[in-house]
Amino acid sequence: MVPPARPDAPTLDRRSLGRALLARQHLLARHEGTVAEETAHLVGLQAQAPWAPYTGLWTRLAGFRHADLADRLLDRTVVRIAVMRGTIHLLVADDALVLPALCEPILRAGLRTNAWGPALRDVDLARLEAAARAVVEASPTATGPLGRRLAELWPDVDPTALAYAARGTLPLVQVPPRAVWGRSGATTWTTTGAWLGRDPVDLSDPDAHDAALDDLVLRYLRAFGPASVADVQLWSGLTRLAPVVERLRPRLVTFRAEPAPGSAPGSRGRGRELFDLPDAPRPDPGTPAPARLLPEYDNLLLSHADRTRVVDDDARRRLWRANGAVPGTLLVDGTVAGSWTVDRAARRATLTVEPFRRLTRAETADVRDEAEHLVRFVADEADTHAVVWHPDADLAPGATGRLRSPHDFGA
Repeated sequence: MVPPARPDAPTLDRRSLGRALLARQHLLARHEGTVAEETAHLVGLQAQAPWAPYTGLWTRLAGFRHADLADRLLDRTVVRIAVMRGTIHLLVADDALVLPALCEPILRAGLRTNAWGPALRDVDLARLEAAARAVVEASPTATGPLGRRLAELWPDVDPTALAYAARGTLPLVQVPPRAVWGRSGATTWTTTGAWLGRDPVDLSDPDAHDAALDDLVLRYLRAFGPASVADVQLWSGLTRLAPVVERLRPRLVTFRAEPAPGSAPGSRGRGRELFDLPDAPRPDPGTPAPARLLPEYDNLLLSHADRTRVVDDDARRRLWRANGAVPGTLLVDGTVAGSWTVDRAARRATLTVEPFRRLTRAETADVRDEAEHLVRFVADEADTHAVVWHPDADLAPGATGRLRSPHDFGA
């Protein structure tokens, strides 16, 4: 267990933590950089929704175009693979050869505890791993055919469960055209080694494993800090990281999170010790934060045990759905202030903004401008585009819900 925060550690309030996070996520100002650089800096982008990384990169990178990511998927600079929290992420190739080995305990544990667990109870996972490897390395294979091939060895087991088990025992990438903008394709798998032409990094040596964990924690702090041990564990899905953080303590600076009024010390992460890199940006809490529209499942919202730096309790209740889905999210002044969706009908695309609180006239204009640019980006195939407010939107007196007509900012 990490010792309690030092009494003399500087305290950071939630707004200070939020501005630090926005700066590191390149959400205070769009960053001049490449897809590979940004993906590596963020330690991946959540990608279970195939098109989400396009919006995630558009909102963070200056001048980002669809082809900037699509081409990197096709030339194998970046890949889609299950890692942190057992979810699909967009990673640079080098990370795809390391992070699956670090996250293997998460994936294997899930095979016994999720809905497929009972079906896999009597399956020899080592044998399944070898059989699945032979199939997908001979040729990239879609989920259905992979399950059916494995069912030849386990005819009494649901083929879908067997295909899922392959993802939990092997480092499997989803190959294009899946998630290539403007194209479609079934979820098709092969191993990282077969796709990238390089073997995964061997972390069987304890020193190599420790070094990889150290690097993961340091990179997390650079992209998401300041943060507690509980934060990095929630982001990664890994446990028992307190000794790793303690090992890194000489290289870090520490802070104390501001306790919530009336809360017990340490409640929901507030008041706990926070760790950070000495040279990481920690902007003045008064730094302006422009409106930003994040994609569904953006890691900004999924990477801290205490998320109050960007989302308050009311917004959290409205944002998180009963089925665990996280919609597109609106940030205003650095915190979650609403959600957004895009509907397509014929050749027309409409982006609907649903604010969770009253927006001022200036905030309304800022959100409107960002939304009008985004709808053109995410619905580039449409002839006309529109942005509308949700019927329940609460706009300040003088702010208008009437947005520019489609032909003013159309195709």
